[in-house]
Amino acid sequence: IGNIGNSQYIANLTIGGAAFKPESSDFRISSDLWVDGTVPNSSDTGISASISYAIGTAAGNIHTAQANFSDFSVASQAYLQVTDSKSFGALASEGISGLAGLGPGFSSVIRNAAGTKGDTLLDNIFQLNKTTSNFITFLLSRNGDPTDTDQGEFTISQVVAGHENITNQPHLPVNELSGSNRLNQHWTTLLDHIIGPDGKNIPLSSIVDDTPSGQLVTILDSGFTFPQVPRKVSDAIYGRVQGANYSVQQGMWFIPCGQELNISVVMGGVTFPIHPLDTSSSDFGFKFADGTLACAGTFQPISTAFSLGGDFDAVLGQSFLRNAYTLLNWGDFVDDTSAARGQPFIQLQPLTSQTQAHQDFVNVRLNGVDTTGSSQYKLLSQGKSSPLASGERVQHIEGFV
Repeated sequence: IGNIGNSQYIANLTIGGAAFKPESSDFRISSDLWVDGTVPNSSDTGISASISYAIGTAAGNIHTAQANFSDFSVASQAYLQVTDSKSFGALASEGISGLAGLGPGFSSVIRNAAGTKGDTLLDNIFQLNKTTSNFITFLLSRNGDPTDTDQGEFTISQVVAGHENITNQPHLPVNELSGSNRLNQHWTTLLDHIIGPDGKNIPLSSIVDDTPSGQLVTILDSGFTFPQVPRKVSDAIYGRVQGANYSVQQGMWFIPCGQELNISVVMGGVTFPIHPLDTSSSDFGFKFADGTLACAGTFQPISTAFSLGGDFDAVLGQSFLRNAYTLLNWGDFVDDTSAARGQPFIQLQPLTSQTQAHQDFVNVRLNGVDTTGSSQYKLLSQGKSSPLASGERVQHIEGFV
């Protein structure tokens, strides 16, 4: 899988004999496949549908055609043929033709509109061989890291060579939703701790009922470039940095690019160090008021638009996922398999060495001269808090009601 600017991960997919380049990276809302453009040798079902995302909406008629993905071939794959993708301008500008959703099939807009003939791409692939395990794995590469030798890889029912130990990692149970909420099912599990840049655990408090004290209900979502965390957690990571500034317009902290911040996420009792090139990003060209380059604090305060339902607290996006080899096991999320597969689960294998990551940071951000210990990068004793926009405050109150 290719990497565009550490924000889009892409793979090739052939539909109806034509090659398309979808962004294979959405684990949040959609389980659906959509394509912008005319697909040859396809059939129009006459059923219309609309898929809404955090940014953008894909709408059109549901079509079917033969689909080929890697070595897998699905004779009749349902997809949405989108007639207007202007709201996905960032995809179109990179020549990306659509999006392949990788969530549970029962949350699929197309499946719920078209019935079983609207099964998702992955459900159809899993059903090609009902004796194999229903799981995928992925490695996300890191552009700009001189020692990141992993190519981006995506596998179905097998693991990447050299990473076989993933199957020995703890099984993280998926928080399954019930009733009508199942249409919004995510790859959601519990987060134990977040270790801040001072080496201490950041206090955590969940908005989700019955969550164990000090833990967060967290979505794994490669469709998010930046992780989304409770505001107090984001403030604890960036608020003590000298020269840090919070942008209400962008909804994130900006910090000096020479500031190395080492944090870790703990899940299933396993610690995942986050590469300092992922804790802040220089990929987007932000600047301070004086014109100097500003690095984006990638762990953003979570937007209430995603958390008002009270089903989760955080979203761990690409800046986290580059630090973990990820396995998602569908279990009984897949229909029509020959035997009970058990509960779905997640396994994660740490990838980042803090020692090597520090040297990478020095070489990339500090031109090889290690000044991370200088006084200008010492954390302040008293941190700043990010302001809560008035509109967001109203949303909080409405959500509580």
